[in-house]
Amino acid sequence: MNAIKRHLTFITFTICCFYSYSQQKVGLVLSGGGATGFAHIGVLKALEERGIPIDYITGTSAGALVGSMYAIGFSPEEIEAYVLNEEFQMMTKGKIDASRRFVYREDDINVSLLDVSFSKDSILSKSLPTNFISSSYLDFEMMKFLGTTIASYDNQFDNLFVPFRCVASDISNKKSIVYSSGNLQKAVRASMTYPFYLNPIRINGLLLFDGGLYDNFPAGTMYNEFNPDYIIGSNVSYNAAPPSENSLISQITNMLVSYSSFELPCEAGYIIEPKTKVTTFDFDGVQQAILDGYNSTLVYLDSIEIQMERKVTKEELTAKRLAFRSKIIPLNVSSISNNFNKKKDIRYARASMMRIKKEEVITAEQIEQRYFRLYATPQIDFIYPSLTLKKDSTYNLDLEVRKAKDFKLDVGGHFSSRAVNTGFIGLTYRTIGKLATSFHGESYFGKFYGSIKTNITTEIPSIFPISGSVYFVMNRWDYFKSFATFFEDVKPSFLIQNEMYYGLKFKHPIGNTTKSTIDFRLFNIEDDYYQTDEFTNKDTADFTTFDGGSISWEFVQNSLNRKQFASGGHFVQVKFRYVNGMERSTPGSTSPQNIPQNKSHSWLNINAEFQSYIINKTAFHFGLHGKGVFNSQSLFSNYTATLLAMTSFSPIADAETYFLPEYRSPQHLGAGFNMIFTFNKNVDLRFDGYYYQPFVQLIRNDDGTPSYSKPFKGDLFIASSSLIYHSIIGPIRATVNYFPKQTAPIAFQISYGWVLFNERAIR
Repeated sequence: MNAIKRHLTFITFTICCFYSYSQQKVGLVLSGGGATGFAHIGVLKALEERGIPIDYITGTSAGALVGSMYAIGFSPEEIEAYVLNEEFQMMTKGKIDASRRFVYREDDINVSLLDVSFSKDSILSKSLPTNFISSSYLDFEMMKFLGTTIASYDNQFDNLFVPFRCVASDISNKKSIVYSSGNLQKAVRASMTYPFYLNPIRINGLLLFDGGLYDNFPAGTMYNEFNPDYIIGSNVSYNAAPPSENSLISQITNMLVSYSSFELPCEAGYIIEPKTKVTTFDFDGVQQAILDGYNSTLVYLDSIEIQMERKVTKEELTAKRLAFRSKIIPLNVSSISNNFNKKKDIRYARASMMRIKKEEVITAEQIEQRYFRLYATPQIDFIYPSLTLKKDSTYNLDLEVRKAKDFKLDVGGHFSSRAVNTGFIGLTYRTIGKLATSFHGESYFGKFYGSIKTNITTEIPSIFPISGSVYFVMNRWDYFKSFATFFEDVKPSFLIQNEMYYGLKFKHPIGNTTKSTIDFRLFNIEDDYYQTDEFTNKDTADFTTFDGGSISWEFVQNSLNRKQFASGGHFVQVKFRYVNGMERSTPGSTSPQNIPQNKSHSWLNINAEFQSYIINKTAFHFGLHGKGVFNSQSLFSNYTATLLAMTSFSPIADAETYFLPEYRSPQHLGAGFNMIFTFNKNVDLRFDGYYYQPFVQLIRNDDGTPSYSKPFKGDLFIASSSLIYHSIIGPIRATVNYFPKQTAPIAFQISYGWVLFNERAIR
């Protein structure tokens, strides 16, 4: 009886083994192709719907990304939802979501249109950019889902939901490298590092690039690594045409990219070739690529299905995915290291990411917040994060930190059909060690506006950092006739404002998009002006100086998507400023007064502003914008001097380039709307309209002295309409502005660049 049982057990075991090893194994090969490669998602959807099994995957470039996501247990529908998400679209453009910005570490806004970084030891060879977009967002996201998964499965690609291989290119040795174990995140990132588009990374000391350079269809890798019974290929790529003597791109492509075979190494298989008009960098067309991949696969399914010896159901796959994901260890970091072991780099990075003298475990949410805070540091050019699983089931976060180049040169300006053209140049020297320090100087130059600004800023890194700045600023506005065009004669200047101030500023963050600033400054303000429109070159102007000191506190929350002409996000600013100083006014030849006067002044200014885009659709954006000022300012010696010291209401950009007395009041409130129609991602038709209500207005007495009107008199409107093309080097716009109290209330202009100025001393 026992002998019979032993024979039956042996037979059963043999049948099970035979069944196991005789099951047909199917491999899926995914080519590279950039945005076109997302057609592979549609291929996966169609195969799963028909129950076609996928036992192995190999991929290159975009195929490596899609294949790796499937290999770690994402369903085709989940992959599709992920790449169609707005956040993924930001990754492909090198942008980050506004909530991940760190406003505290952002440079003061200016009119820079182009910036170039360079090293002090090499102006050219080490200063050319190696990437077109920033990969910070993409790298962090890949760490979250690829890094944690492979670490939880012993860094073996065969242990994944679907065994996986990907290919990268070693350009030093001119060969492909196949990855089957180790850091999955790095392997996939290397495989998709298109030259000059993404920053290259190193694995085991080798600088790696896109796998498609030497093997854009890893069918041979599939055959050699897995030897499946049947191979399905999804190919959206092709070999480059021969180089042309008239095309630099074709010449470079042929120098970089080797010939790839787009054939299967065995007869048992089928190649699907999705047809799509989506091109390599057309990431806005991802949804179309997926649909084209799906529809193309449907054509081949009957031919493939007839050769399948087994099927898998959705229920089986769902259960298997849930079981696989349940073993992934959540992302909690208990230590940070640096694989370059540069003490002066990692000290700053560690101090920004983790409390050095206190043990702590950082959650995934905290890691994300602190990572993007660190990435916003101007002295840091590139960070690559990766994970190592520790014995206590927490992770070590390894940061590859690369310094930014020592110098940054900014060039820009505002160029207009009106005579308010301004050039700009700025230079910054940056250092990082235990502290982060920058030395910055800039200059605006033009007939209408000129400025010089210098500052030295030092930051003490920590979870809650603080920075201190010493600064010096000189501003000059010359309102010679700001309504003039290039072709009109210009009268002598009727108003020249000069400012000089210097001080000390302390800044610290409250949240990622919020910051607080305390500012101490001393100032000297000089105004040259006429108190009448009737003056000649022989007349002398009135002259007023105001010398004193100021202390202010400012709170700013900013998630607007542009530094000017925004179409999404939110902005809140509250500022309290106390001013104390001495006025000295000397009358000119046209003044109704003839005696110089000295007066002491002190006041409190409270300024509040908000802007919020409450509707933010692809083609339509609608925002509300409001600003209020309460100012206890005392009256200066004459009407014009008092008016010049007041805060103006200038909610539209071009209002700053006009002298508009009707929009100046010590206390006022203004509110309006911003309505934007977006024709494509770069072209906006914009309408801005505002209502302005002063609480009291300044009026001129017969003797030239000032006084205040009765409350709530003199409400006004202000409006603007612009057609704007947002180029990669600044906005180009055609604008019509409406200022109802001017002689010519409707003003048209064509301009290029931002309309921004350095902060005024106290106004």
